[in-house]
Amino acid sequence: MASPNDMNDISRDRVVIFDTTLRDGEQSPGASMTLDEKLEVAQLLDEMGVDIIEAGFPIASEGDFESVSAIAKLVKNASVAGLARAANKDIDRAGEALKGAVNPRIHTFISTSPLHMKYKLQKEPEEVLALVTSQVLRARNHVENVEWSAEDGTRTEMDFLCRCVEAAIKAGATTINIPDTVGYTVPDEYEHIFRSVIERVPNSDKAIFSVHCHNDLGLAVANTLAGVRGGARQIECTINGIGERAGNAALEEVVMALRTRSDVLPYSNRIETTMLMRASKLVSAVTSFPVQYNKAIVGRNAFAHESGIHQDGMLKNAQTYEIMTPESVGVQKTSLVMGKHSGRHAFKEKLKDLGYTLGDNALEDAFKRFKDLADRKKIVYDEDIEALVDDEIGHAGERIKVVDLAVVAGTKGPQSAELTLDIEGQQVSHQSTGNGPVDAIFNCIHALVPHTAVLELYQVHAVTEGTDAQAEVSVRLHEDGRSVTAKGADPDTLVASARAYIAALNKLMVKRRRSRPEEIEPGVRAITP
Repeated sequence: MASPNDMNDISRDRVVIFDTTLRDGEQSPGASMTLDEKLEVAQLLDEMGVDIIEAGFPIASEGDFESVSAIAKLVKNASVAGLARAANKDIDRAGEALKGAVNPRIHTFISTSPLHMKYKLQKEPEEVLALVTSQVLRARNHVENVEWSAEDGTRTEMDFLCRCVEAAIKAGATTINIPDTVGYTVPDEYEHIFRSVIERVPNSDKAIFSVHCHNDLGLAVANTLAGVRGGARQIECTINGIGERAGNAALEEVVMALRTRSDVLPYSNRIETTMLMRASKLVSAVTSFPVQYNKAIVGRNAFAHESGIHQDGMLKNAQTYEIMTPESVGVQKTSLVMGKHSGRHAFKEKLKDLGYTLGDNALEDAFKRFKDLADRKKIVYDEDIEALVDDEIGHAGERIKVVDLAVVAGTKGPQSAELTLDIEGQQVSHQSTGNGPVDAIFNCIHALVPHTAVLELYQVHAVTEGTDAQAEVSVRLHEDGRSVTAKGADPDTLVASARAYIAALNKLMVKRRRSRPEEIEPGVRAITP
């Protein structure tokens, strides 16, 4: 593969992707990775088409040196970079760590803003300018591929910035990075900086210009794209946008912005975008940094729709609310999230996907119960809907229905329950105590619907995970050689218990009518098992 710093290899429209997840990303507090984890990330970055992998800061520690050295030997396609301050020991250590790399790069930097030079470096501008030349020359003694960065470049005086850039290129730098180190600039300003430097520096055509943006004002990706419009042809970024403080420009966002808006950003790159989600999950796992749900491109909600209006549009044409396909970034498919904002159209389609076909009345009843459930649960899973519809189908046509239930439970007994049932259109209520709330509920049912059936099974399980999961209760009743089993589902386990017991009684009623039709009498007595 040609070097990403061969000017003949970089066309006007080709953008080089420089990933610094393993260096700048790992500098996020708490984001340290083991050597094996770094190797796994580096291998994936290489496979997905990253041009340059900044593997670490070799002088920082023995562990960082070993990581850069191991990655340099592992990576087969990408250039591997090691970071170095403008100091002899830093540069020599980076050169040593990069031995064995396919195309090693030393990335050296020094502060150029008045603020940094005065308080951080405590050096005069001419001293800094001299170091730019001497350190780039020293790096060139180790490798041909040298990148020089003007730390705090966006707060550097333009005349001095141009002098430093010219000196770095003259000394042999092949890439010039003007970073927005503290996330201070805005898009128009950043674009202007690149245009000005490229136009004013006589030898600017001998190097590739690079953007490196931090996200302190939430503008990292916007500034990155502006820098490219200004003439930069290398983008420095990280997976999931991790990095110091508010992080860096996110690789997945930059790449998909270039791909999706190629009409206004006609710049190509080598990234295999279908691997973006995989890379995001890997980096999140090894750093233990969760990806926010609404994170662009790789967040859990990036291709999820709950609003009924949006779901309706998506079902008619996905392009109504999605500007890229989920498959293009490695997501299996769009998710229509069922929640309180979902409409009938989406609910009906979800039922179809789950294998249910309901008539209009049954659909309306199920939809009403779904909306009630969605008001009580943050997330309604497929299993919730299946339990809800199975429960609705199982209870359809019942002559006894649960209308209202209130329970008093706790450490001080006896526990009590007050239950209201609808029996063939007539509402009746009763209050009972019991050895626990379930026993109290079942005592109420016995009082309202006298019967001789024996409870053989009472079983509870959660439909999904979480404390707000729906409970599904199974009840088996036995009477005169007949056994029936029924289920009830509800986020409230006690309500589900009442529904399950009543459903079993309704089934017993049906069996009894079939075996002893002569005993059927009008009114409430007719439903007494």
